[in-house]
Amino acid sequence: MKQNLDKFIRYISRTYFSYWIIWGIDLVISVTSTCFTYWWIHYLTRTLLNGWGMIQVGALAAVATTLASYLFHTYRNTVRYSQLRCLWPLICSSLFKMVCIGIAVFTFLTSVGLSVNQKLLFILFDGMLTVIAFATSRMVMIMIYETLIEMMNKENMRILIYGTDDKSVALKPRLLHSSHYKVVGFYCYGTIYKHRRLAELPIYYFTNERDFQQLVHKRHIQGILFAHNESTRAEETRLLQYCKDNHIKTLIAPSISEADEDGNFHQWVRPVKIEDLLGRPEININMSEVADEFSGKVVMVTGAAGSIGSELCRQLAQMNISKLIMFDSAETPLHNIRLECERKYPNLDFVPVIGDVRVIDRLRMVFETYHPQIIFHAAAYKHVPLMEENPCEAVLVNVTGSRQVADMAVKYGAEKMVMVSTDKAVNPTNVMGCSKRLAEIYVQSLSYAIKEGKIEGKTKFITTRFGNVLGSNGSVIPRFKEQIENGGPVTVTHPDIIRYFMTIPEACRLVMEAATMGKGNEIFVFEMGKPVKIVDLATRMIELAGYKPGEDIEIQFTGLRPGEKLYEEVLSNEENTIPTHHKKIKIAKVRRYEYEDILTTYDEFEKLSRTVQIIETVKLMKRIVPEFISKNSRFVELDYIHK
Repeated sequence: MKQNLDKFIRYISRTYFSYWIIWGIDLVISVTSTCFTYWWIHYLTRTLLNGWGMIQVGALAAVATTLASYLFHTYRNTVRYSQLRCLWPLICSSLFKMVCIGIAVFTFLTSVGLSVNQKLLFILFDGMLTVIAFATSRMVMIMIYETLIEMMNKENMRILIYGTDDKSVALKPRLLHSSHYKVVGFYCYGTIYKHRRLAELPIYYFTNERDFQQLVHKRHIQGILFAHNESTRAEETRLLQYCKDNHIKTLIAPSISEADEDGNFHQWVRPVKIEDLLGRPEININMSEVADEFSGKVVMVTGAAGSIGSELCRQLAQMNISKLIMFDSAETPLHNIRLECERKYPNLDFVPVIGDVRVIDRLRMVFETYHPQIIFHAAAYKHVPLMEENPCEAVLVNVTGSRQVADMAVKYGAEKMVMVSTDKAVNPTNVMGCSKRLAEIYVQSLSYAIKEGKIEGKTKFITTRFGNVLGSNGSVIPRFKEQIENGGPVTVTHPDIIRYFMTIPEACRLVMEAATMGKGNEIFVFEMGKPVKIVDLATRMIELAGYKPGEDIEIQFTGLRPGEKLYEEVLSNEENTIPTHHKKIKIAKVRRYEYEDILTTYDEFEKLSRTVQIIETVKLMKRIVPEFISKNSRFVELDYIHK
């Protein structure tokens, strides 16, 4: 018996009633209301009931209700999701029925056996009764459905939704039919909403951990659900700490950036991750304007299989571009992004190209064949310790490779080239940062030369600088996750080291916004918020994983790596900024280099790096970028030689 009941409940929860059934129920309710009203009028006035008259008004009610249902689509709404505004079609349907009956009984249905006053009373009462009966039927259906769902999902996790804003309230109907969670009420700090209800659920409050513990115990709460990242960050040192200490799960609704290309979410709720707690609210970008910039154009992304490059490809795929050229030297990652594009974006015209920015002939072939109009140059070597050990490769890819991409863009008439740079290019203390600064210098000097007519071309060059991106290949967060999963220890280079962070989707949106805003020659820098102490990051990740730092998992300090500095800067000491129309995006004013003055130097960079003359390469880097002062590196001695 219980198994049959469970099967029935599951069937009800997954199946929608045919709208013909809803129409039939409404028809019966309407006709019954009319016939009852007709009988009641005779009973009230103590007159003889006219059986033929009842049949006539009943048939009239059926016809009027059928027409009203067709006009106002009262039977097409899914009843289980009905809200207060869903009553309007029912009210309109009842009014339409009143009008039809009124016209009929005062014109051609004169044999119904009612006086003028009785007719007026009959029409008004019938209309009111019909509305009440319609609304009651909907409420009964919803109550029955919710009762059945609650019976089926009685083992679901009992959760509270944090907050009382629109986003928090919107989670309640989303989770109403969840097979995993049962929303018990809303939760907020302070007593301002004491004894209040919201969306038919109570609002609970807390002022300290004791209040939290009492409610959790009394209502058997198993989890707290946050509507957005701002709430988790606001409650990081209070409610999240209470949850951690009392073994209550912390959950969050995914942000819009986690939706797929159709705007759908693969899950309504997920556990809070470290990425939700970092940094600051994301910078808002007008993506419709950005999409207009790229619509119908051939776009090329170098480094398309990397963290930034692949996300650029995903976002560009949704902007109605003409063709997407995905250029990368990594075979397997490029194959993976190709499979993803084929699956997610079947209508996208894209071309995966295995190629290396160091090989000029391969670049030439791509530009000759496809003539890209917009180039996003994300290909780069970016790992600081590795590049400190392999400086010639850093120069060959980041400097010579960037130069070759820029030269091809000019030669084949590209409209814009957007170069992805880094905050490590500001007052660089390592080879990687200096190589990116050298790439910035080249594209800017080339852009000025074009603008002043010294070089023939039309390409506009734009550079973007930002800090670390969360979850990128080789970044600290995936490393910490792996160490925690293996039981520790978690390794941090220095107790005082800090970094700026932003999400990969946000970083890519900013790059595309820069491409839209840029007129040429700019280096865009972004408001990165407050820097994060890496040891605090490690501590929070250990706690989110359910462990105690220092007890369950140790944090070990390993010392700064070659070329690493304690903090990154967004602007160097010799720079300042000018504002843009976006208050979170500024333009760096940097020292200008003349194109004709640096050409021979960049030829020498290529020669030295291709012949692997390490010391001479680094010496030249320090000469061209005098603010490049090595830290914790074997090249420190070259600073004294250079001076």
